[in-house]
Amino acid sequence: MRIIADFHIHSKYSRATSREMDIDHIVKWANYKGLNLVGTGDFTHPFWFGELKSKLKEDGSGLLKLKDSIGKNDPRFILTAEISCIYTQGGKTRKIHTIIFAPDFKTVAELNDRLVSIGNISSDGRPILGISAKDLANLILNINDRCFIVPAHAWTPWFSIFGSNSGFDTIEECFEDLSPYINSIETGLSSDPEMNWRLSALDKIALISNSDAHSPANLGREANVFEIEENKLTYDEIINILKKKDASRFLYTIEFFPEEGKYHFDGHRNCNIVINPFEQKFPNNLCPKCQKKLTIGVMNRVEELADRKIGHSDPSFPIFKHLVPLMEIIAAAFSQTTSAKSVQNEYLRLVDSLDSEFNILLDIPEEELTKNLKPKIVDGIKRVRIGNIQVEPGYDGVYGKVNIFNDDELSNQVSLF
Repeated sequence: MRIIADFHIHSKYSRATSREMDIDHIVKWANYKGLNLVGTGDFTHPFWFGELKSKLKEDGSGLLKLKDSIGKNDPRFILTAEISCIYTQGGKTRKIHTIIFAPDFKTVAELNDRLVSIGNISSDGRPILGISAKDLANLILNINDRCFIVPAHAWTPWFSIFGSNSGFDTIEECFEDLSPYINSIETGLSSDPEMNWRLSALDKIALISNSDAHSPANLGREANVFEIEENKLTYDEIINILKKKDASRFLYTIEFFPEEGKYHFDGHRNCNIVINPFEQKFPNNLCPKCQKKLTIGVMNRVEELADRKIGHSDPSFPIFKHLVPLMEIIAAAFSQTTSAKSVQNEYLRLVDSLDSEFNILLDIPEEELTKNLKPKIVDGIKRVRIGNIQVEPGYDGVYGKVNIFNDDELSNQVSLF
């Protein structure tokens, strides 16, 4: 049975997050997307933890089910949270975000009780703690060694294990003697597995991809695809697959085109400076306009740490597939924005009639799409499937721009609506 999982999301109690990031809306949009398993996010926040316990129930598998089911295909949940550690190590300020997986409510309750003595876990769904990533890992594993620890969005410049501004060069430098417990990293929107394959140090590390969603519509923009028998879908099975990097059961990840991520290239947003690090370098990484520091992006940082050439791969690794969200394809096909009511209505019509977004983007053959979708949308899906698109790379917090159709094609199109 194919299981599509998005482990890293946020609740309405996280900063800059939609008020609709509650259980009901998460379930609704998970069904639209075709997600089978969703991280709870934010289990450290007392109000959200209370809502999780009131809405979800444990069934002995280490996963959670809705107490009041909305539909037969409702997703299951896995307890996850993201914690921000800000501390000094090696004479440098480190800012590391970590995803924590937990097998049951009891473990979460005990962990939260411990974290209260370290920092404020009530002010933000993603709490900021003055503790090292290693000490946090040690605390968690001492509470329950079935917990799983994953460095979040591992390459982003500001808050990640390999980030250019506050990270480390290796997992061992960050976690020291606890490094053997770090079996997975999250690649983040601005990198994909192929970029990570350039580091031989990551060969035994499972590369997961998640949405980091702050609104329901962004669920599943990146995800993980497993092959697991329905009666064997448990917390321990998921963690075991990741620990073993089992490509027979961890089939592939669903990815942004990494250029679309908001830290792919170097740059300086205030000066509208975007820099391809393979083509340009500036002394001391200073902006050529204002002479302030550039934000060094993910591509540059991967190149700095890589010990392999571009294009390295290994048939034993789980593969990946680049996708563009269906809502963006519909909007691009007819020169609308994703917030346009007409685009949203068309999206809902399609996912209702054709099961789910992932079914449309991944599974339905072209000839069947042609019977059910307008030609321009079918054309957009075909282009995304084969990678026949262009992306203006993101930089310094600015998302990249996906161009599925060129200007001439758009100017000659017939209105969708």
